[in-house]
Amino acid sequence: MARILAIDYGGKRCGIAVTDESKIIASGLTTVATKEVLQWLQEYTSKEKVELFIVGEPKRLHGEASESEQLIQVFLEKLNTVLPDIPVKRMDERFTSKIAFNTMITSGISKKKRRDKTLVDKISATIILQDYLYNL
Repeated sequence: MARILAIDYGGKRCGIAVTDESKIIASGLTTVATKEVLQWLQEYTSKEKVELFIVGEPKRLHGEASESEQLIQVFLEKLNTVLPDIPVKRMDERFTSKIAFNTMITSGISKKKRRDKTLVDKISATIILQDYLYNL
């Protein structure tokens, strides 16, 4: 069985989350430097079967695309060239970073660890993937 992989794409880093093979549980996997994410995805998909990519869709409050959407569109074109057999779906990612930060607070993560942006990105990717699974 194949997994679903979510990407919280950012200018510096991309948070990565993945489901179990039964597609029931979403777990934060890692954070990858944006300039290395395509290579990382190629390596990961050569070892693990992935049936779908979920990529966060950043929007402003009123639903219009944010300025980072242009960078994501370039990434999606490259992703489609590198891994054309894996389809991509988009998921609204409004407030995921804020939810991730609040999750860290409520789970008792120390102030020092909460400053770690890579952890926020990984949790954000997990939230995007959980939202997708919930809306199936």
